[in-house]
Amino acid sequence: MSRPGSNTHLRSARIAAGYRSQQALADALGVGVRQVRRWESANPPWPQPEIQKRLVRVLGQDMEVLGFGHPDGAPDQVRRALVTGTAAAVGLVAVPSRTHAAQQPATVAQDFQAVARSHRRLYWSVAPATLHPAVVAHAALGCGVLSETTGAVRQSVAAAVAESYLLAGRIEFFDMQDPHRAGETLLRALQAAGEADDALLGAAVLAHTAFIPGWDGRRDEAVERMVAARTYARRADAPLEFLAWLDAVEAECETRCGNVRIALHLIRHAEDLLTRDGEHIPSPEWMDWFSPVRLAAFKGNTQLQAGHLPQARETLLGALDTLPPEEEKQRSVILGDLAATEVADGRPDEACGYAVQALDQLERTWYATGMQRVREVRRALGPHQHEPSVRELDDHLYGWRTTVSALAR
Repeated sequence: MSRPGSNTHLRSARIAAGYRSQQALADALGVGVRQVRRWESANPPWPQPEIQKRLVRVLGQDMEVLGFGHPDGAPDQVRRALVTGTAAAVGLVAVPSRTHAAQQPATVAQDFQAVARSHRRLYWSVAPATLHPAVVAHAALGCGVLSETTGAVRQSVAAAVAESYLLAGRIEFFDMQDPHRAGETLLRALQAAGEADDALLGAAVLAHTAFIPGWDGRRDEAVERMVAARTYARRADAPLEFLAWLDAVEAECETRCGNVRIALHLIRHAEDLLTRDGEHIPSPEWMDWFSPVRLAAFKGNTQLQAGHLPQARETLLGALDTLPPEEEKQRSVILGDLAATEVADGRPDEACGYAVQALDQLERTWYATGMQRVREVRRALGPHQHEPSVRELDDHLYGWRTTVSALAR
């Protein structure tokens, strides 16, 4: 949780970049820790040009976005807007200084939250390429409105902005498969969560940033970001379901880094959290991406990677049977994992059957992660490519509609 009167923008960027302490950032920049401490104060001094270049390169953000006011005393418009670059991309003008801006009514927070809530629901059915521009535009608009709000209203708007950037980052990573862009967007979500002083939302954003190095096999970076996420969750007195999700995220990162035993241990701990007796704090409304059945899907994939094929098949079939009808994107992933399980067990016909089902689902609701699963299965079927079932799979995989959809995204 940010300290009163501190530069939350720089602090959030530092944590998101993997520098857990001020000393770590100081070492990376070749400066003293006292200098970093001054930069993270309420009125950070403007660094020397060479140090500015290092800050921008190391943290991946412009100076104004990092919370530095211009030395000539000009209004710090970018800091108030959080992300001028995104605002410009959607055609918004620069945000006026708060001292000259009209104050928005208290209802503006409810209005922004309502739109963010609607976007979250639309994510499960609307094509990502269609939804993404609307989500980013809504977040950028919220950045502008922030300069016209104060107190609790400002916090609520900032939280809605963070939720929107978090959703945009999820689309960019899971649907568009653009981890670099997702990293930049999630940093903006973390900055907005800092404006809202919402530690739990910050924990959710940080955990999502762990996917980026985790999926790329960079375990140390993923672990550092998960440590930060768990720290924020502890400050927020996170619900058990949220803590179980953190275990699931870390388990997936460990699986991708080849540490399946650690991953299975984390999943067992998550299962224990979800079945623990006692008073349960409800999960926040925005956490709509996790449930016991999704944990089972995590588990089945990890069992598959561990080579526990009978257990993986049983877990994945159970997840498929209990998956709610509206979970269409997750359905394609589970079907893909079932296909991979059958390939690994030497049953190519059964694998093709599940892969075709996954493709049928992807024609209804596109999900890049689901298509990636199917393509991995097809590559594994190389030794059986002359079998009739594999040729039938190819007919589905390279049909006009599926091929165009895959190339267009």
